[in-house]
Amino acid sequence: MSSTKQASAGRRGKSVRSDCFIELTLRDSGGLNIDLTSKVKSLYGDSIDHLIRSGLAHFKIDNADLLIEDAGALPIVLMARLEAAVRRLDPDAEVDPWLPEPFEEMVGSKRQRQRRSRLYLPGNEPKFMISAAIHQPDGLILDLEDSVAVSEKDAARILIRNALIHLDFMGAEKMVRVNQGERGLKDLEFVIPYGAQLILLPKMETGAEVKLFADRIAEIRNTSGIEHEVWLMPIVESAKGSWNAFEIAASDPSIVGLAIGLEDYTADIGVQRTNEGKESIWARSQLVNGARAAGVSPIDTVFSDVGDMD
Repeated sequence: MSSTKQASAGRRGKSVRSDCFIELTLRDSGGLNIDLTSKVKSLYGDSIDHLIRSGLAHFKIDNADLLIEDAGALPIVLMARLEAAVRRLDPDAEVDPWLPEPFEEMVGSKRQRQRRSRLYLPGNEPKFMISAAIHQPDGLILDLEDSVAVSEKDAARILIRNALIHLDFMGAEKMVRVNQGERGLKDLEFVIPYGAQLILLPKMETGAEVKLFADRIAEIRNTSGIEHEVWLMPIVESAKGSWNAFEIAASDPSIVGLAIGLEDYTADIGVQRTNEGKESIWARSQLVNGARAAGVSPIDTVFSDVGDMD
């Protein structure tokens, strides 16, 4: 009896743009059978087929059925979804990553630079990443935390890694917001060796929490031969984090800024967030004084009401 093993990755549906859905089913024999559906099949079908076959060869897969529903995905997205499906076949297996051609040499960013405008991009939504740099923010934040469902964080890591390597950031600082705890420490393995210049650490409440991430980044830089510094920007999002603002801001030399997240902060203290902001004056004051006392930049919360043009 033939054994089969199946996994999928990506997104499908009428609203999907610049992404794809891939379903991979391993077989014992019969070679490769690729079923491609794409609006651009007449123009790029042969290129997509060649790319996928080269990817399957890279992952040492000789016998499989592959269903691809393409919605205009770039090669780095197609291959990120394929790699995610391969990894999901056996999450504990070692997988040699497929890496795209780098857009530029990996370099660090300056410690002292403008970080006034930062554009958050959901880490599992390639349609937002591709052209985000044309808005010319000081930094582009590829997000692995709140904007990504728990079930898709593994796939988002691969997509963000490929984006860091291959996309043109047009001078914007390459920022990544990782998750908390062990998941966040694992996130670092997918971004530190591949060009991340600044890491945002969400929901920090003590300096010891920050040091765990700083130490892990140092380990990865050492093993990967990354010479440039990777900066840190902790985010305080609770009463405890606000109380410990100075401790957090002064916990490691790689910290360049201390940010505050008011959505979670106001939820933590049990009040409603308002545009006037009186409920967060104390926390903001803590942030400013703690950051300046530690010699780093205080960074205000994101403005989430995108419909308010005033």
